[in-house]
Amino acid sequence: MNSAGRSAGVSLVALPVLALLLFFVQPLATVLWRSVTDAHGALTLANYLRLFDDPGLPRAALHSLAIGVATTLCCVPLGIALAMALHRSRLPGKALIRGTLLLPMLAPSLVLGLGLVCLLGRNGLVHRLTGLPTDIYGFWGLLVANTLYGLPQVTIIVSAALVRTPARHYDAAASMGATPWRQFVDVTLLRLRFALLAAAFLVFTETLTDFGSAVVVGGNYRVLAMEIYSEVVGQLDFAMGATLGVVLLAPALLSVWLGRIARRRQDSGDAMPGRMLQPARHPARDAALGALSALALLPLVAVVATVAYVSVVKLWPYDRTLTLANYVGMPEGYGPVATSLGMSLLAACAGSILVFALAAGLRHAPRAIARPVQFLASLPAAVPGMVLGLGYVLAFDRGVLSGWFYGSIAIVAFCSLYHYHAQSFLAMQTGMRQVPDALDDAVAVSGGGTFHVLRDAVLPFAAPAAVSTFFYLFMRSMVTLSGVIFLVTPDLGLASVTVMRLDENGFLAQAAAYAMCVVLAGALALGAMRLLLHVLKERRHVA
Repeated sequence: MNSAGRSAGVSLVALPVLALLLFFVQPLATVLWRSVTDAHGALTLANYLRLFDDPGLPRAALHSLAIGVATTLCCVPLGIALAMALHRSRLPGKALIRGTLLLPMLAPSLVLGLGLVCLLGRNGLVHRLTGLPTDIYGFWGLLVANTLYGLPQVTIIVSAALVRTPARHYDAAASMGATPWRQFVDVTLLRLRFALLAAAFLVFTETLTDFGSAVVVGGNYRVLAMEIYSEVVGQLDFAMGATLGVVLLAPALLSVWLGRIARRRQDSGDAMPGRMLQPARHPARDAALGALSALALLPLVAVVATVAYVSVVKLWPYDRTLTLANYVGMPEGYGPVATSLGMSLLAACAGSILVFALAAGLRHAPRAIARPVQFLASLPAAVPGMVLGLGYVLAFDRGVLSGWFYGSIAIVAFCSLYHYHAQSFLAMQTGMRQVPDALDDAVAVSGGGTFHVLRDAVLPFAAPAAVSTFFYLFMRSMVTLSGVIFLVTPDLGLASVTVMRLDENGFLAQAAAYAMCVVLAGALALGAMRLLLHVLKERRHVA
């Protein structure tokens, strides 16, 4: 690539990097600074020493670690079973498995908690129908909710590793007389080891930092995310909130770093996996995988179906007459849903442009620039949404941007964007690898500038990644809660936060109606994404 092309690449990188510094690094640095300063701005460690004055805080930290480990131990085996059912069996109905796994991605994590409360709570559906005493609050409720929420992500990571395992490994094992069980142990699990580590660290991190499920079904089982919320919203103690945020940030950073190492080791395997394994007929294996899939997915279907059912009853749980009144006469109207849609569109549009420019600019950027920028762009994956949201409050409640930015839909959109920036950037980088390097030079030799190179050489190949990035940011912004809980105002309501408020006040039917609006918006976005990707694929075949 010539020097003009490299200069153009550096210019493309400049704006996204400035945005990262302003909307990610600055809020994070503000949280770190606030945790080591007193009310007058003097350096102190008093905030950290205060952690030991309240016995509830160390207990909450232990609870967070315990629920993180327990959820990981539940998710990983079930994720292996589901991935094996999808890629190592002849089980019918695989499309149904894939569709069910999409449900947690279409709703905030608190929706699963809400469904558990309505199904297995003290006045839940099971108790009402059978009279059996049920109580889902506490550790076991959190474990079920977090397992259901993390299961799709484990399945996706393990599935990707299974797809990359070539059939020749199994052929070699079979030629040496290995039984199917020995092939699973010696080939499949061996090839999956780094993917399993990456999946485990991902689930542990998300469980450790999750707020939605904890606030709904946590009950008296307090975790760190709930303590941060209580300190900031309940007591307006931003210094202690920032200190707890740093405490929560430390294990999250370590977990994400270890997960990235594991994923890098997994990806460094066969670049050309060759012929894919076609599983042979094995009724016993398929029956076992089918039973495990049903065991894992039926609770997920039951929980979401319960939320849908509760949304159309008159007064849950006392009057279960079916009605659409919860949708027609919503307590706050459709304003929070419309605000969430607008915020998500803003985050998706701005994020797609910034991430596309950053990934395109780094293609030919000098190594000295590319490496630190890639690290910076991937760092948001290690920062809990609640910590980033608190950083936005501390960084933007005063100063140049406070007049129009703080309290606006834009601050929520940018917080959502940078909460999910790392995943978007990695997806876009993967799409950029599809662009032939020689094509840039061909367009440049023909007299095209940077704009023409992006339009005529890069975009046709990276378009699927750009579409996926747009809809990913839109869907994740629709369901986000922890990252924006500190940023909502009486005039700026979001659907996910409205679900939480209504649940806290006991209006479960109305909360379920708002939750189903979020699920419907996510489902429509997913359908639109698949349609656009299909159109792009057909156009490429025609070309």
